[in-house]
Amino acid sequence: MTEKEEYAIILDYLPYGYPLEGKMMPVAQAIGEIKFTLLQLIPRKGISLQIKEKVYIGEGKRDKIYYILGRLPPDKLTENAKFQLEEYLGKFVEDNEKKFVDFFNKATAINTRIHQIELLPGYGKKHTKEIIEEREKKEFESFEEIKKRIPGLPDPKLSIEKRIVLELTGSERHRLFAL
Repeated sequence: MTEKEEYAIILDYLPYGYPLEGKMMPVAQAIGEIKFTLLQLIPRKGISLQIKEKVYIGEGKRDKIYYILGRLPPDKLTENAKFQLEEYLGKFVEDNEKKFVDFFNKATAINTRIHQIELLPGYGKKHTKEIIEEREKKEFESFEEIKKRIPGLPDPKLSIEKRIVLELTGSERHRLFAL
């Protein structure tokens, strides 16, 4: 059984629903806290949601959310939701730096032609080779250290943030961070 999201963070709240759909039903665009699932949530009557608000969406009584309408198709993301998504992911990557630095220390080849590190925006075979050589000498301990030890490398934190956004909004074949 797959683990279900318990909480979601509101990325955008549309009190009158989607402008072109004609339904005047309030809807919130949100991201699940664990798997980064993009969701459409319907609030309870009389409830107004705030951007960045954390809401309970698990089993059992939900105080603010009436029901989960379903996954949020990436093409339906509002501009505001996209902005909030990037901001939320930036803070998440920063708060979980060790987990993402470990990715650089432990990433492996996907097959004989491509390595996980090469899936990061701006990283190619040359950067991947430099990262592998450096981590064999000594594992990385922070994003700063990665940048110091490998000059000319695109910002590791930003590359991870961009990769997560691509995985959520694109049709990426390989998923590294978003489940």
